[in-house]
Amino acid sequence: MASFIIKPAQLRCVVRTGRLLAESRTRRTLCPHRSYSTEGDTKIPKIYTKTGDKGFSSTYTGERRPKEDHIFQALGNADELSSAIGLAREFCLDKGHTFTYQLDKIQCILQDVGSNIATPRSSARESHTKKTQFSAQPITDLETWIDNFTKELPPLTNFILPSGGKSSAALHLARTVCRRAERSVAPIVRSGEADPDVAKFLNRLSDYLFTLARYAAMKEGSEETIYKRPE
Repeated sequence: MASFIIKPAQLRCVVRTGRLLAESRTRRTLCPHRSYSTEGDTKIPKIYTKTGDKGFSSTYTGERRPKEDHIFQALGNADELSSAIGLAREFCLDKGHTFTYQLDKIQCILQDVGSNIATPRSSARESHTKKTQFSAQPITDLETWIDNFTKELPPLTNFILPSGGKSSAALHLARTVCRRAERSVAPIVRSGEADPDVAKFLNRLSDYLFTLARYAAMKEGSEETIYKRPE
C-alpha cells in the first residue's frame, strides 16, 4: 500500500512519480516506507510545486480538474478521515488498547481508497486501473472485527450520544467524518468512475468505528451518555 497521503495539494507529486500503487496489499508490513523520488534519483523533491496556484490539480490519470471537483472533494474527505482515525488512535494508545493495529491497517487501506478515487475510469488506461484496483478483503476484515467486538458488548437498547471518554468520543468523531467521506464517494461510484467496493468499505467502516467507540468506552469503564428528550 502506498505510504503517502493523497490529497489535492500533493496529488500532482503523486502523479509525477507514479507511486499510487496498491500492489503491496499482500505484504506483511503495513505502510512500508516509500520515497517520492524515482529509483536512482537522489534529488529531494519540494513540498510545493506551484502547479495548483490557479485552482487546478491532477488526477492519477493526468486530467487537470478544478480543485472543487467531486474527485478532490472525496479525496479530501478520505484524507480527513485518516487524520481523524490517527487522532483517535493516539488516545487509544494512551489507554493501552490492543486493537490499535486495526486502526493502523485501516489508515493504510484509506490510502488505497484514495488511489482508486483519484483514478477516474473514464480517463484511465488498463495500467492505471491495475495499479489502483480495490480489493473486497478489507470489507470482510471489518465485518469480522465488528462481530468479535459485538460479542463482548452489552446489547444496545437506547440511543447514545458521542461520549464514553476521549478514546470513544474521538472514534465517534472519526465515524461522522467517515459518513461524509461515504456521501462524497457515492456519486463517483454510481457514475462508474470508482470501484463499488470503495463505497462498501466506507459504509462498513462507519459501523466499525461506532462499535469500536462503544468497546473502548466499556474497556475504559467510561459511561456512555444516553439520549434523553430535553424537557
